[in-house]
Amino acid sequence: MRLKRWLCTVFLVCAAGAQGLQAQPVGLPSMGAASSADLSPALEQTLGDAIMEQGRRFPSYINDADVSQYLLGLGRRLSQASSGSDVTVFGVRDPSINAFALPGGYVGINSGLIVAADNESQLASVVAHEIAHVYQRHVARGMTQSTKSRNIALASIAGALLAALAGSGDLAMGVAAFGQAAAVDQQLGFSRQAEQEADRAGFEMLTKAGFDPAGMVQMFSKLENAARLNRGEGGGAYASTHPLSIQRMSDIENRARGMSAGRHQDNDAFWFVRSKLRVLQARDSGSARNAESVLRQEASQYEGVRRAAAWYGLAYLAWERKAYDEVAQALRQAGAQGVQSPPMASLEIDLAMARNQVEQARQIADRALARWPENQGVGLAAVEALLKNNETSAALKQLDNLIERWPEEPRFYQLQAQGFERLGQPVKARRAMADYYEKMGALAAAVVQLQQARGLSNDFYEQSELDVRIRELQDRVRTNRELLEQFR
Repeated sequence: MRLKRWLCTVFLVCAAGAQGLQAQPVGLPSMGAASSADLSPALEQTLGDAIMEQGRRFPSYINDADVSQYLLGLGRRLSQASSGSDVTVFGVRDPSINAFALPGGYVGINSGLIVAADNESQLASVVAHEIAHVYQRHVARGMTQSTKSRNIALASIAGALLAALAGSGDLAMGVAAFGQAAAVDQQLGFSRQAEQEADRAGFEMLTKAGFDPAGMVQMFSKLENAARLNRGEGGGAYASTHPLSIQRMSDIENRARGMSAGRHQDNDAFWFVRSKLRVLQARDSGSARNAESVLRQEASQYEGVRRAAAWYGLAYLAWERKAYDEVAQALRQAGAQGVQSPPMASLEIDLAMARNQVEQARQIADRALARWPENQGVGLAAVEALLKNNETSAALKQLDNLIERWPEEPRFYQLQAQGFERLGQPVKARRAMADYYEKMGALAAAVVQLQQARGLSNDFYEQSELDVRIRELQDRVRTNRELLEQFR
């Protein structure tokens, strides 16, 4: 099933001409008390974590450092403004204008939504709305409501997760579990009250985080137009999964009208990520040509950061085609705007390596790391440059720093395993691969790697450590299985 059919929690409005209508009461609703039929918070978290572990292997999951770091940062900024717990915001490669919430504090954002946003406040308004659904526990409550279709959906998710945990059809079943979870609130159909709760809580979150309150009004209008234009191609499904009302539009318009215009300045990263995603979501030659046309138009229409980001997008498009001379030319145009950014530096490193200019790549990486030490994409590109230059020990040291900052990123452990293998340290290599498989949700494969590491080790204390780790993973599989069996 294509993700464009998995219409989850994007908040659309079904009517125009909402000006002049009365707003809903301004007070935020209470979070409410969970009923006995709801998932407990602990069980919801376990279910969400299990789903997300499999989601990282989903074909359309965006495993890109620039995109991931930006979306995680945006989610963190919004959640901190509401004094709520952290959420994990991730990207999905899909051109449809959409977003969805999963149990346990996970929010998926389609690339098409980011590309459609005209500014960062518009994007933030959708993310805030989704986070509000998470905080109000709308997904968790809806999944356990006693209707036949919802019980079947939850049972199928649990069944797929159980199969993945067992190592039977590991990849296929894990992917199936994630897809079914992303589709679940297509069946939920949030109530009008739930949507209004998410609107109001999201609006307050948006404004407290310093974004322009007009961003939510603008995005309402944009999403309503998108739904109207696509209604004949499945866009009408929005109305069936999201109760739409003029009152919602009016409510937010009146709230925004009562506030001064925001002075928010868009993060440079927003424009670079937006350009990259315009390229990444292009699935055929026609959509790639359209992406190029739009980027060239933006490169001629705007100045400063937006022009630089457009040229970066063109450089990335050429990179996808392996047209390295075009990449270099477009990067020069981006740099001519007086703008420097981590994505530009990372692509410059990758280009130098592709041309076998290893020493140049190393120099670019050193400068980029000195300027952006907290950037994941730059760090990753620097590690790959070190490995290609056979500076394996230096690469492993850099990976230690990256893992300390971002311990959930699987790619780092995969590169770590590669480095240890090069240095003739097979036990460490397999332990690193076990970490990689664990982060990817392939727990059975992680256990196999640890068992191989134990067989290769001659150190009693190391063997004991490995035994403990193997038992921990096996216990985790057993605990998750027992919890998931409740929904079969």
